[in-house]
Order: sequence, then C-alpha cells, then structure tokens
Amino acid sequence: MATAEMMGVARRQARAPFYFQSAAHLIRIGREKASNLGELLEALKVCPDESIFQHTFQTLREHHFIREGFSNDFAHWAFAACNEVGLAERLAGIDVREFMSIAALRQRLVDIVESYLQQNPRARDRAALEPFYFSASEVIVIPTPFVARDLAEFSDGVRHVSLTSIHFHFIDARLRLKLDTNDFSLWLEHELDLGRLADRINRIDIYTSTLHDVRRAILRFVQSALG
Repeated sequence: MATAEMMGVARRQARAPFYFQSAAHLIRIGREKASNLGELLEALKVCPDESIFQHTFQTLREHHFIREGFSNDFAHWAFAACNEVGLAERLAGIDVREFMSIAALRQRLVDIVESYLQQNPRARDRAALEPFYFSASEVIVIPTPFVARDLAEFSDGVRHVSLTSIHFHFIDARLRLKLDTNDFSLWLEHELDLGRLADRINRIDIYTSTLHDVRRAILRFVQSALG
C-alpha cells in the first residue's frame, strides 16, 4: 500500500507548473541612518519593512557561507561600531524563525534596544565609530530554464539551479509571503496536495543551515516522498 501511494505521488501532475527563477539584488540606501544607539532606536520604529527584512533575513545570505559571527546587521553594528557587547549579544539572540510578521520582528528589535538603553542610558548618545545606514534590496527576477510539472521534475530543478535561485525561492519569498512559508512549500501544498512534504521543507532551519544544506535537505525530503 505504501508503495502504491509513493507511485501515485511520483505520477501526480501539478495543477500549475513551478517555474524556477533566480534574482539579482540591488542594494539601495534608505533615508534612515543612525550615528548612535538613540538614533538606531528611532529609525527602527519608522524604517520600511524591507529594511528590517534586509538587515535580518537577507543577512543570512552572507552568513550561509560562514558559521560564525553575528547573524544580523544590527547586532554586528552594535558590537563593531558601538562596542556594546551586551546589546550585540541580545540582538544576535533573536531567532527569525519565531516570527510570523515583520511587525513582530520590528517590535522585538525595538524592545531589546529600548530595554538596553534604559539600563545603560549613557550609551544612547555615544557616537558610533561609523554610522548605520538602513538599506533594502531591490530584487530583479531572472528566469531559468527549469520548470517542474511533477515531483520528479521539481527534484531535478532543485538539484541543478543555482544557490541564488534557492535563496530567492526559500528566503526572499518570505517577505512576499509575510514570513509564513516559502515558494517551494507553497507550490507543493497547493499544486500537488503534498502538505506534509511542504511543511517538512518549510521547517528546514534557515538560521544554522547553509544554502548547500538547504538544497540537500529539500532533496532528501523529496526523495523520501518519491520512495
């Protein structure tokens, strides 16, 4: 029975194909900047959602190639430019996997900085070694030749597309999809009725995994579903 079910999954045709895409990122500097922690706090309250995403989720793009250092730009600046190790550690302790909205993530950042400045009021106006410039990515979508109409073709696409494509569909997508899921899981659930597989893929740890790890995990889960 299990074998028959797996064969059914392998032959199942998607209602709509999945088009693998890649992207180029153009970083644009925003209007907000901070020369001290007080200014950082005020800018965190008003900067665009795209900036919060850029300095937290998008930072994972660089950290996916290294396994050390701070996991978001705010923590790195607090440490390197402000020499506020305690604040840097608190900011670095934020786990983006916990958040289902940019608003909630923004509020956590604000709460951490506010609490730190209440405990360390002299740090509020102390000049940083260099300013923090709030920025965001402008994404230019680039098509690829890979298309999936069933799970086997999806596996083949994941195996052959660039890591930039994996990042676009697995991390960039979270801003578009309100942090709820990713392009791969959305397609698997809605076009192939593979909700369990979609959930397993969405639970891949984007915080500690490299993009190579993400690719390998997706392929492992898909192969398990294919049998």
